[in-house]
Amino acid sequence: MEEGTSEFPGHRGDTAPEFDVLNWDVREDCEVRQILDRVADKWSLLVLAILEQRSSMRFTELRRKIDGISQRMLTRTLRHLERDGLVKRTVHPTVPPRVDYELTPLGATLHDTIRALVTWTERHQNQIAAARTAYDARIADEAAAAAKLAADRETPPPNTLRP
Repeated sequence: MEEGTSEFPGHRGDTAPEFDVLNWDVREDCEVRQILDRVADKWSLLVLAILEQRSSMRFTELRRKIDGISQRMLTRTLRHLERDGLVKRTVHPTVPPRVDYELTPLGATLHDTIRALVTWTERHQNQIAAARTAYDARIADEAAAAAKLAADRETPPPNTLRP
């Protein structure tokens, strides 16, 4: 173990005593948890990243750019992001009405964080793929061993008596 590394997983090191890293995630009604649930959602991350590239976009443009998102899910995601003050929705008085979405200044501040997350993911994707492969192989081996053990228990032992 490296020098200075605590042997206790819950040890917070130099963290201020009033801060408990686990405290934000224990209550469902916690504001921090709710905000993290929103901005860390895969659709929200994609919407924020795409809106960062352009000053504003129409709903249909966003939907075309986000592969696999349904109209309902995009609508819900945009409403939640608008409610949280991260996206601004502008309705233009035309027939049919034109609606544009853009990042608010608050939403734009997430860009560096999202970029860091994407960069980390790109940098470590091979390690994660290798870990997944190793995990899947280990789980398959454990399942095979458990099945063999169960089969061995059900099979009566061979007759060891000699005539």
